[in-house]
Amino acid sequence: MIMLFAFMLQGVGNACPPVVRHRLGLYIQWENNVHSSRLLTTLNDRLDGLAARIASGKHVKVEQSRFDSQLFQTRGSRLEDYLAESRETLQRLSTAADGEHTDRVAWLAQRLIDQMTALARELATQDLRRQQPAAVVPEDYYTKLNEHQDYERRLLAMIRDRDSLRQSATDSVRQQQLQQEIAALEGRLARCRQALVRIERLIERRENGSDAR
Repeated sequence: MIMLFAFMLQGVGNACPPVVRHRLGLYIQWENNVHSSRLLTTLNDRLDGLAARIASGKHVKVEQSRFDSQLFQTRGSRLEDYLAESRETLQRLSTAADGEHTDRVAWLAQRLIDQMTALARELATQDLRRQQPAAVVPEDYYTKLNEHQDYERRLLAMIRDRDSLRQSATDSVRQQQLQQEIAALEGRLARCRQALVRIERLIERRENGSDAR
């Protein structure tokens, strides 16, 4: 019996960067009394929404480096290929849910949420670039945005790694050490996300013709 918090699944379709970040973040909570088919249906609907945006033909090819190499095995420049891999993840999740493999379901659900978050963020970033003339929004704002997004992904991966080690550690001293490392990484993640918000607001202010402050 599994359930992801509803707010983690909302906003993927629209993918406004601040909403995507705050709502999709990476927080998963398991709850009882909810059938797995509801989760799978919701995830599939979100993937369909991403597919519709990609199929619109408004988005350009991407560099593989834009995505976490631990998140996608795909190596290419077509967003459709990354979407296809996300659908494969959903299929594996469905199979695991049918077999009631709780641990694998949890891992696959987290991975799929991360993949959809990455795709939604890439689409939102491309939308910003397309809408704003380069003469109005300096390219360095987008460079900073991309750098902080990459940094956010690395921090999230490090937190997941430390948490996995903590859960498997049998020594209390080691567990405490790993917990302290996780806390420090979470602090860095919070500051990174604050910086992302500031950068996005700068871009939005420039798009609206206001002076950035």
